[in-house]
Amino acid sequence: MSRSPHHATQLRSLGSHGTLVPLPQQPALQNSSSHSRASLCEPRPWGLSCLLALQHILVLTSLLCASHLLLLRSLPPGRLSYSPAQLLASSLFSCGMSTALQTWMGSRLPLVQAPSLEFLIPALVLTSQKRPLAIQTPGNSSLVLRPCRGPGCHGLEPWNSSLREVSGAVVISGLLQGTLGLLGGPGHLFSYCGPLVLAPSLVVAGLSAHREVALFCSAHWGLALLLILLMVVCSQHLGSCPLPPGPWRPASTSSTHTRIPAFRLLSVLIPVACVWIVSALLGLSIIPLELSAPIEAPWFWLPHPAEWDWPLLTPRALAAGISMALAASTSSLGCYALCGRLLHLASPPPHACSRGLSLEGLGSVLAGLLGSPMGTASSFPNVGTVSLLQAGSRRVAHLVGLLCVGFGLSPRLAQLLTTIPLPVVGGVLGVTHAVVLSTGFSSFHVADIDSGRNVFIVGFSIFMALLLPRWFREAPVLLSTGWSPLDVLLRSLLTESIFLAGLLGFLLENTIPGTWLERGLSQGLPSPFTAQEAQVPQKSRKKADQEYELPFPIQNLCPCIPQPLRCLCPLPENSGNEEGGSSEPGETADLLPGFEEQCQV
Repeated sequence: MSRSPHHATQLRSLGSHGTLVPLPQQPALQNSSSHSRASLCEPRPWGLSCLLALQHILVLTSLLCASHLLLLRSLPPGRLSYSPAQLLASSLFSCGMSTALQTWMGSRLPLVQAPSLEFLIPALVLTSQKRPLAIQTPGNSSLVLRPCRGPGCHGLEPWNSSLREVSGAVVISGLLQGTLGLLGGPGHLFSYCGPLVLAPSLVVAGLSAHREVALFCSAHWGLALLLILLMVVCSQHLGSCPLPPGPWRPASTSSTHTRIPAFRLLSVLIPVACVWIVSALLGLSIIPLELSAPIEAPWFWLPHPAEWDWPLLTPRALAAGISMALAASTSSLGCYALCGRLLHLASPPPHACSRGLSLEGLGSVLAGLLGSPMGTASSFPNVGTVSLLQAGSRRVAHLVGLLCVGFGLSPRLAQLLTTIPLPVVGGVLGVTHAVVLSTGFSSFHVADIDSGRNVFIVGFSIFMALLLPRWFREAPVLLSTGWSPLDVLLRSLLTESIFLAGLLGFLLENTIPGTWLERGLSQGLPSPFTAQEAQVPQKSRKKADQEYELPFPIQNLCPCIPQPLRCLCPLPENSGNEEGGSSEPGETADLLPGFEEQCQV
């Protein structure tokens, strides 16, 4: 495998808005036949930021509809006593609040919060064990328990009761995840997750959704392939074709050489709009029955706890909540590392990871209290969208949070999002997960991949993380210990692919002997992608670290924070620049050397 350094998209933070924009490559590294990553040196204007935020909303909506649809389809026959649009609206509201908090005082990365598959898997386990079981005796084999769906099955509970227990599990997971973040444990463990821990986790995260993507694409393979083709053409083949600036250029810019790579920056919006229009013209609009209801959704409502009923807290919900918290924390830490790498920032420090997990837990508690069956966590598909568009911005993340809150306050508007055809949902999730998968593979070059030790760790972690969930799904006899909560916990954890990959990679990486160079670590400091970071001068790394610091007004409150919670604040020696002064995050001059020379036009 090539050992050449990976040229990640270089981004800069400008102005009080904290806008991150890509930096152009050095002229020596550019090639007319290669995909150019050059972009604007000035901040994104508001019009373009709104379009970027709209694309993230489309990706978030695809993930939201997919997770809710899969959960509702797993329930026994029945309907909700309220409109499914209200269920989506409550999830959008909690996602918007969590995104705003995460970007403002959490990890400070432009991460969109959304319900991930790490919440869906325990929810499916929890609801599947509530169904009546029919005993089957195929031949001379042992007894097999299967969900009873026939007309002779009685005692099927309504959806409201099942979703209440799932919401209780979401509340428990939020409380546990928030507690872990406040204690600072995962943040410190993250420092010992090298490339051989994070890279397999990213690969498994990209592969874990292939069954769900195929399911939604199978609704109409023609539309799904058309969408994928358009996304590939816009982001890759036409990605380096700029358009004249025209109205895109800010009024304060006097350069006449700046051009906008519009096809790349709109490589989600253009394909989705085209396929959505084609689907409507051909009369192929597919609205899932589970997300459509005769109950009319209101134009405006204010989500509040116990809108339908309080979450149901049971021992089984506690077991599912523990699984949700562990899997969501593992997934979020991988998102932090991936997003920081795409933005060419330093690895997230422990205090940023701790704050991020704490606020994600708060978002999950809010989601559960509002009746949502899905919590909030950093979204891999949205991070893949950042890589696909090659543009990330706190301003865009703030706009995403604002739009989600707006949709959450209007269930009628949220109902419009359910009209997205299922093939579009599958195609969007497929392309974004493919980007996450490829980023995981590209991370292996940091370590010595020719080492037998590393080959074993990578292969074993990925293969077992994909094998165990498949075995549990197709096992002829369900796992049974005699105690239902323990069954839920084991089945949930052992079917969480990304949790298994992270756990196996962490244990093998930190127990099998290996040199620092072999493990992809530098200077004896275990930190993700440190071999790549070692190429950046110390001064630039310190300025990049400032992007993870708390906003200036909240920094003044750090001395008042109790000692056990000091893990949420940066260490005193990391604050300020080399001259001893402090600078507000988002107002640094540059993150990489040579920026001034590169931006001259």
